[in-house]
Order: sequence, then structure tokens, then C-alpha cells
Amino acid sequence: MAATIYAKTWNGAEAPRRILVIRLQALGDTVITLPYIQGLKTQFPHVSIDLLTRSEVSSIPARLGMFDRVIALRGGRSAKAQFIFALSNMPLLWARRYDAVIDLQNNRISGIVRKLLLPTSWSEFDKYSPIPAGERTKLTIEAIWNWKIHPSFSFANNNDSRADELLEQHGHRPGYELVVLNPAGYCPSRNWPLSNYIAFANLWREAINPLTQFVLLLLPVHRKKAKEIAKGIGDMCIDLTGKANQVEAFEIVAKASLVLSEDSGLMHMAWVQRVPTIALFSSSRKDWSSPQGEWSYCLDSSDMECGPCNLEVCKYGDNRCLTRYSPKLVLGHAQRLRGTGVGV
Repeated sequence: MAATIYAKTWNGAEAPRRILVIRLQALGDTVITLPYIQGLKTQFPHVSIDLLTRSEVSSIPARLGMFDRVIALRGGRSAKAQFIFALSNMPLLWARRYDAVIDLQNNRISGIVRKLLLPTSWSEFDKYSPIPAGERTKLTIEAIWNWKIHPSFSFANNNDSRADELLEQHGHRPGYELVVLNPAGYCPSRNWPLSNYIAFANLWREAINPLTQFVLLLLPVHRKKAKEIAKGIGDMCIDLTGKANQVEAFEIVAKASLVLSEDSGLMHMAWVQRVPTIALFSSSRKDWSSPQGEWSYCLDSSDMECGPCNLEVCKYGDNRCLTRYSPKLVLGHAQRLRGTGVGV
């Protein structure tokens, strides 16, 4: 099924000179857009691109250098507060004189901002078609003009990063491979058993590489999970729960040979950097938000009568769409992605 993109096309002989991209939602949703915007910037380096986003998710886009300006709105997830701060930024946005607005949010706030700016050209993200968010992002960008976007999955490293220092301070051993474990699904239905993560780590060291350490980059709310996994893995665990900010987490993920993750922002950080990624989906819709590329693999519930249900709690009480995936099976997919085995 094709996406439905509403747009007013730029009719100039040359590409638009200045573009505003709007993305106001969660971290993962923002990260998904980055390879496609970087692809645009790489192909048309003379085009000035600004980003309007939430302050809570602005640090990674600001770090990567693809935007001329990142305009961060305060207000958290409150639509009312976001709207107030969006209006307070209108003088700055008007002064930038955008030729085009690429609305990758497509909600009331982004729509009002776009209309107030009166751009010559604009496009709106399709929120509902059952195709990956990255592909819909690409089509929304392409709807502006007659360009074809080739996403770029390589991002600049920053020498002033604390990523290496954090790893060293918390026990990273020279020469040891890093694997990120991320049991960060936001609701019970999206959680693979913690015992499976521990079993996966032990199987990895037995079957793939004994010189491997397992990194946790969880938020403080998941500290209890982190302690259980760290106890099960022992001194091969590097627990950075609550210690790494978004930029540091992004850069640590880039150093990993594999990320095993539930549906979360960290999962998106991995695949957009071409880090081999296994995504554990359950109630989430694979067709909307699964990681893309041959370096990613998604274990999901689309083959089940009850899935994907989008419920926060499994109606059967057993998370059967996830518990059916054993650590051994997941390890097989990890071997295939890493290139050390034939997979399953």
C-alpha cells in the first residue's frame, strides 16, 4: 500500500534554499528521521535545514551537524505548553524565511506553525499507512521537489564525547566486544523475560565470543531490571543505567556489535547507525516502526491471531507473542546478523 502524502510542491528550477523540518514526538520517532534528512543534506549541501523539535529529544540532532539550527520547544508532552512555546518562537521562525516546511509530525501544533509561516512549499507526514515510518519520512521529503533521497546511515564521531570514558569507568576491558541489551519496552506486554536476556548473554559468550561484555543503557525507571540482569551476568555486565545521556548512549550504541532490544528509542539509535539490531516486538506494529535494513531483524506478533494488539497488558497474561522466542532462537538470528553463523 502506498503512503498518502499531502503536499504543495516546490516549482523552482533549483532546490528550495531554506527548509524547516518539524518533528515533535518521542526520541525514537525523531531518530528515525535522521538518516533521511542527512541523505538530503549530503545530496544538497547548499540547502539550509532547520529542525523544530521538543527540547527533550533535541540533543542528538543538535550534535550531528546536519541542521543549521535546532529550535527546541519546552513543555514536555503537554500539547498546551508545546503550543505556547511554539507561538513564542514564531518571530524567530518568520525571520528565517523558509521556502519549504516538511511536517514530519502532522498534528495540530505542527499544522498551525506551518500555516503561520506561509511557505511556498510544504508536505505532511502520512501517519496511518501500513508502511515503515522511515519510508513515509522519505516520501514526505521527496514530495517537496523532484529529488530522490538516499538515506545516509553514517554519522560523524565527536572527539569530545564521554562515551569511551564512561565505558572505561564502568569496567570495559580493552579488546572486549560490546553487546547492548535493552529491556526497555514501555509496558508489560512489550517485555521479554529478564531471565531470557541473562540466558542469551551466557549463550553468546559460550557460542560466539567469550570476550564479550554486555551494556545496559536503561533509564532510571528501569533500575530494578538492570540490577537483576547485572546480577545474572556478573562482571561481564557494564551497567550504565541512568549514567549516559542521549548523545552518549547514541555513541556507545555505535560501538556495539549487536543490540538486542524491545521497541524503544535505543532500538532506533542502533539501526540508524547500521548496528546489527534484533528487535523484540509484541503488541507493537512491525509495519509502522520496525527497524529497517539488512542489518536488522524483527521478531514480532504479526503471524498470530491476537497480534499486533497494541495492548499494554497481554489479554492472556503470558506475553505469548514474546515468550515463544527462546534465547537460543534469538542467538541464531544474532549469529546471522553478525556473520558468524547460518541463522535459524
